[in-house]
Amino acid sequence: MVNKESSIPIYYQLAEQLRRRIEQGELKAGDMMPSERELSEQFAISRMTVRQAIASLVDDGIVYRKKGTGTFVAEEKIEQHLSGLTSFSEDMRARGMEPSATVLTFEKQGCPAEAASFLGLELNEPVYYMKRLRLADKVPMALEETWLSAALSGPMPEEAASGSLYTWLEERAGIRIGRAEQWMEAAVLNEAEAMHLQTKAGGPVLVMERQTYTADGRPLELVRSRYRADRYRFHLDLPRSQGGK
Repeated sequence: MVNKESSIPIYYQLAEQLRRRIEQGELKAGDMMPSERELSEQFAISRMTVRQAIASLVDDGIVYRKKGTGTFVAEEKIEQHLSGLTSFSEDMRARGMEPSATVLTFEKQGCPAEAASFLGLELNEPVYYMKRLRLADKVPMALEETWLSAALSGPMPEEAASGSLYTWLEERAGIRIGRAEQWMEAAVLNEAEAMHLQTKAGGPVLVMERQTYTADGRPLELVRSRYRADRYRFHLDLPRSQGGK
């Protein structure tokens, strides 16, 4: 039950109780949530308060609404630990999921201005450009664009883009990947992106931009990925800096 005498808002108390029921497996992914009327009667609170609690869970990606049907428990988000440089395929296999890729575009082209400065290349120097839909257990997770230095990779078949690109570069091209710099920001999906990711246009997306270097410090690739915010989250372990006040 909720404590109406508490300084904690009633909607927040209800949202936390529902969240715990989901975390403990009482409500599983795909299950329909109790209706506003049922929750209102069970907790003796107004339907407006129930609606506010459900809205907060929707905002957090814990549940989702289907128009004209009801509210359902969402799939658990995939959590990626940003503690080392790994590929999408490696991340998914580490979670017991089967990674795959649908290659939307693969071509050798002149390096565009947006990638040239990141890769340290002159405009129109050759790069491999690939646009891929990344899936886990056949569910779309991310839309990924890659610009890869052709001078470093050497001749590359399109088949290299259908699996782990890092594995191909290391095992077939003999490239030692050293490190990467990465930036993240929030954005919204346009209609074409939403279609590929099988979600709604205007919905939230996590945009990740990565610049990868070889072990000897040469710029290798620029990757721009759009991850479904309802299925993905990133985790960082941040130790306290010495001397902080």
